[in-house]
Parts: sequence; structure tokens; C-alpha cells
Amino acid sequence: MKGKSLEEVHESVDIDQKKSLWKRILAFFGPAYLISVGYMDPGNWATDIAGGSQFGYALIWVLLMSNIMALLLQSLSARLGIVKGRDLAQASRETYSPFVNFILYILAEIAIAACDLAEVLGMAIGLELLFDLPLLWGVCISMLDTFLLLFLMNKGIRKMEAFIITLIGIIGGSFLLEMFFAKPDVNEMVTGFIPTIPNSTALYIAIGIIGATVMPHNLYLHSSLVQTRKFNRDKKSIKQALRFNFFDSTIALNLAFFVNAAILILAAATFHKNGMFEVAEIQDAHKLLAPLLGSDWASILFALALIAAGQSSTVTGTLAGQIVMEGYLNLRIQPWVRRIITRLIAIVPAVLTILYMGESGTGELLVLSQVVLSLQLGFAIIPLIHFVSDKHKMGEFAIKIPTQIASWIIASIIVVLNGKLVYDEIHNWLLTSEHPIYIWIFVIPIAIGALILLIYITVKPIFNSKIKVTNHVPHIEEIIFEKKIEPLFYKHIAVAIDFSKADSKSISKALQIGKKEATYTLIHVVETPGAIVHGHQTADYESSSDAAYLEHYKQQLQEQGYKVDIKLTFGRPKKQIPLVVNENNFDLLILGAHGHSWFKDMILGTTIDSVRHQINIPLMIVKSK
Repeated sequence: MKGKSLEEVHESVDIDQKKSLWKRILAFFGPAYLISVGYMDPGNWATDIAGGSQFGYALIWVLLMSNIMALLLQSLSARLGIVKGRDLAQASRETYSPFVNFILYILAEIAIAACDLAEVLGMAIGLELLFDLPLLWGVCISMLDTFLLLFLMNKGIRKMEAFIITLIGIIGGSFLLEMFFAKPDVNEMVTGFIPTIPNSTALYIAIGIIGATVMPHNLYLHSSLVQTRKFNRDKKSIKQALRFNFFDSTIALNLAFFVNAAILILAAATFHKNGMFEVAEIQDAHKLLAPLLGSDWASILFALALIAAGQSSTVTGTLAGQIVMEGYLNLRIQPWVRRIITRLIAIVPAVLTILYMGESGTGELLVLSQVVLSLQLGFAIIPLIHFVSDKHKMGEFAIKIPTQIASWIIASIIVVLNGKLVYDEIHNWLLTSEHPIYIWIFVIPIAIGALILLIYITVKPIFNSKIKVTNHVPHIEEIIFEKKIEPLFYKHIAVAIDFSKADSKSISKALQIGKKEATYTLIHVVETPGAIVHGHQTADYESSSDAAYLEHYKQQLQEQGYKVDIKLTFGRPKKQIPLVVNENNFDLLILGAHGHSWFKDMILGTTIDSVRHQINIPLMIVKSK
């Protein structure tokens, strides 16, 4: 059985139901807009502002190159999802060993955490700028977007896409007006498209821009999101889907390029032009915009766009986290748990940075997060190129030789630039560190290990292109029943009772199953405060009353000819029931369910979930309503 990527929205948009050509085209549009928000998240802002203020228009070409790279790589990612019905993590799991996949999963999680860190800080900074809210409070408030994501997922993928496109409209509209205020020099803008790297600092920022633009988690996400469209699997329909998704990506990523270019141009026209070469903090940019451009609206629009960018990016980052976890580990957990885990991983370094370095350290942390993203790129790009180039896996939809060459050139540029950055940083640490031995012990082995892994994932698919049969759902393989299955007979049935209306149904179900041939044990847990503290030594009224009730139940059933035992225990039901069950030779446990949920569960507590994980016999749940 093949597992479905993002199963809750898989093939939820039926393309074949759209009759007219334009409706079919529009039905394909959407996934790339969710991808594009990752290309204009707050991490991009930090690198764009730093590049524009220090080097003017000189690094616009890096943005253009990054956008071209992104367009090609995202189209490859979409191709994998459309043709094979696999996301990038699932395809990796079919190709590499479990150990290598686990390492790739860790690297993907680091990339997502780095991205989410930028979004947390961006949201917090935007709230601080617009509402004068302390940065630490803003970081904590960002946790609440967990509920926004769950709400959007429940409403369907099209509603989520509409929400994201609305936020993109806010960002784009804000910077369109910012350009009107800034009045950049067009001639200098044109010269910025000529490739130059003024110095090593420019290289660091350029790599940060590449990392902020071409994001590894977006490659996982795009290969999954295109599978939300349901269309015929014939050759013509697949070609049409590839073509329409390419149009979708081209429009969406060019919008992202406009936003990134606008931020860099704004920094160049405002800060670099006025000799302010060291503006790298988003907060500083916000403060200086109004006096330099002569309008308070410049600062307000800037903060509003920042909040929209942070909120939109955090939604897509969570989906990417779900995809890599399910794809690499075959592990499926509740979306809200996944969201909280991702957000906590990002919040902890953000809070520590604010506490120990102050708010001034957030700008450096944003740029660092984008460099970390860039360092992860090779581990996502190289497998992707292998997968979509393989004719055994992709058939006639494998990419052609010219596209393969372009893809490998892009991968080589990214790996070489990252390699140089890592080498320069380690060299500087060795020269400046008071204890270089620690660099040799901890840092250099990790760098060598990463290089070996990069070589392995590059070479492995060349020598072994066979498709490994992999189960992409968290289930065991299919069971083959070779012999006739005999019906089960339960000889000893335990029934947990609590002297409520649920008892009659629980006992009736037990009698229906075991009839008069089985032995029944009625279990009741006294959970008064005294019972919880003193156990069987407690002697309060409820304990004696419960013992009498239990004896009465036993007598009634024995009079009807049933074999009945009773067990009275003390403490928490979720602990005591499993204890009694595991100490006795029962065949089946029956529990009554009262039907309350949500807030009642939070107030009254739940027993069933806890019990079922601790017992080693079958559990039957009988609803009281």
C-alpha cells in the first residue's frame, strides 16, 4: 500500500470536474503560492536589508540568480510529485539506507527549524514595530498560530491557498507603495544585475540570500502540495499538469522576486544612498524609513508586510515538517503536536538570544538562520536531481540532458559556495580561538562527515537505480491468512465499573460475549483524595459504600447463574486498572465510555487512552449513549 503525502488534503481538488480550460488552469494554481511565501519570509528581509545597505544595488544579480535557481528546482520538485506521486522525503526513503535517511531527516528538521526561527523573529519584530509589544512577548504569542494552521487545514487546501494569497497581496502592495516613496535610481538598479562580489562579507551575505531564497524545505513541500490535485493519470493529463504547474511556479516565484528585490532596492535607495552602510537590523530599518522617506506610512507598511510574511511562512513550514517526518521516518503524529514541536524548536533559540544578547542580536540570528538553510540545500537538491533524471523511475517524464546539466551546475554552485564558506569559517576559528583543539575535536569531524554524506548521496543512485519497495504508511505488511480462522472464546472477562449508567451496558456487553461459560471480574477503583494518598488503608465513607455496591453487583449476577469475582482497588483509575489487569489472567477488558470530550476531558480527565497503552490484552470500549 502506498502512503499518501499530506493525506488529509491528498487529491482534494478534482481537476477533471472543471469543464472549461480556464477553470482547469485556475484549479492547478495555488501550490506555488504556498511555496513562494518561503521566498519572502522575514529571513529574506534580514539578508536583503544587509545586502542593500552595505553594497547598494550590487547584489541584485544574486537575487535574480537565486530566483532562476528556485524556478528550476521547484519545477523539478513538482515533476516528482506529479509523475511519481511521491514527495521528496518518500523518494529518498526508497533510495537510501535507513541510517542515511535518518541523517537526511535530521538535516531537513534543522533546515525547517532555522526557517521557523526566522518566522518567529519576524512575527515578533513586526508586532513590536506596529504595536510596541515587547519582543519576548511577540515570540511567545507566535505559538498561537498553531490553531490558525489547524483551522485552515480543516477548511481545505483551497481555503488555505486563498489565505496565503491574501497575505502575499498585502506584502506586495506594501512594497509597491514603498517603491513609490523611495524613488530608486533606475540606472544603478540596472548595473546591479552585473555579477560582482565586492569582498568576503558580500560572499557571506550572498550565500545567505541564496539560502533565504532557495529553501530546502520548499522542495519537500512542493512535491507534496501538487498531489492535492486530482487528475487522470494518462500521458496527456500528466503533461498538462506539468505545464500548468510550471506556469503557476513562474508567476508565484516572480512575485517573490519582486518582493525580495524591492526590499534590497529600498535598503539601497534609503540607507546606502545616505551613507548608512551598517543597517542590518529590521528594527533599525523600520525606524529610519519614516524620516528618510518623509512619510509615516513607510514604516507602517513595512511592519504590516513583515507580520504578513511571518504568518504566511510559518503555515507552510509546519506542513513541510509533517512531510519530512512522515516521509523519512514513516511516523505520523497529530498535526497540532507536530506544530508545537516545530515552534518550540524555533522559540527556544529566539528566547535565549533575546535574553542573553538583547534585541540587537536578532538581526545576526536571522542572517545566520539563512546561512544554515543554505548549508542544507545540497542534501535536498542532489537527491532531487537524481530522482527526476532517472528513466527507470520517471519513464518518459525524466528530465532531458540540457535540464540535467543546468540542474547539476546549480547544485555545484551551491555546494562550492557553501564549501568555501565552511572552509573560511573553520580557518578563522582556528586562527582566533584560544583553544583550537576543540575545533579539531568537534567541528572538523562534523564537516568531514557532512562531506562524506554529500559524496555518498551523489554517488549511490548512479550505481543503484533500482526502486526499493517501501511501505509509506505506518502499518505492517499485508497479512496472508493461510488457515481457517477460528472464532475467539473469552474465558475470563474483566469489566471496569464506576457505578454510573454506563455500567449496565458494559456488563451486558460482557455477558453477551462470554455467556455463562466465562468467568467475570468486576473492577472498581476508589479515587477519593484519601484513597489516592493512603491506598487500601483508607476508611472513608465512599470506600465502604463502593465495596457494598460492588458486592451487590456480584450477588445479582450470581443469582442469574454467572460466575463472578470482584476486585476493589484504590488510587487513579488510569494506573490501577492496568495494574489489576496485568496481574491477573484476563482475556478481555471492557471499559465504559461516557462520551464527553474537549473541555470535559481536560477537567474530568480521561482513562481509556492511558489504559489501552499499558495493558497487554484486547480492550473493548462500550459507549453509554
